[in-house]
Amino acid sequence: MFIKKFNHTPCNLTCSLKEVTLDGKRFYETPEGIFPSVTTVVGFEKQQFFAKWREKNPEESVRVTTRGTKFHSLLENYIENKDINFDDIQSNQKALFSLIKPEIDKIDNIIALETPLYSKILKLAGRVDCIAEYDGKLSIIDFKASTKEKRKENIDNYFAQATAYALMYQERTGIVINNFAIIIACEDGILQVFEGNPLHYVKHLHKLIKKYRETYEVSRTENN
Repeated sequence: MFIKKFNHTPCNLTCSLKEVTLDGKRFYETPEGIFPSVTTVVGFEKQQFFAKWREKNPEESVRVTTRGTKFHSLLENYIENKDINFDDIQSNQKALFSLIKPEIDKIDNIIALETPLYSKILKLAGRVDCIAEYDGKLSIIDFKASTKEKRKENIDNYFAQATAYALMYQERTGIVINNFAIIIACEDGILQVFEGNPLHYVKHLHKLIKKYRETYEVSRTENN
């Protein structure tokens, strides 16, 4: 197997984000205050559906969560040019890695990998999977593992998430990122790549933020 050596040019955005849980939701302590996580906000509308699914499918929920954690760790180690003993990797992880590897190898000049970001303007925080050149274009890159193929109309929260990170990075550095790449390896053998311009999803992101704040603040008021 060809093992690529990735070039890293890390940005100077080191900041400490402490994760905290409030009302069962993930928040981060940032230098500008306590902000909800990006994934909490953009996935807020789908939260009830997935909560019910997890309740009905507890074993599968654990399996999917574990799969995602291990998959991200494997990709992170590969991009960090660490030695990987593929003999020690579970067969399902190895299959997902082999599927996604051709797209990962299109990445280079990595600026950020699992890097904390926050925005005083958006009042959001989180850790971006990767900021790097993807196929020669500076991009927000997100890695996903899925049980089956995704439909574009069902993953608008992925695009909003990538847009949030692009805006956070721009706020912190002044550098505009005009592309995102959502790379999904599916257990049914399908590889999906969704690219787009974050500018096209800013309105949708603000809509999700507004919806979250209205619903969350009403919920907190009713429960206090």
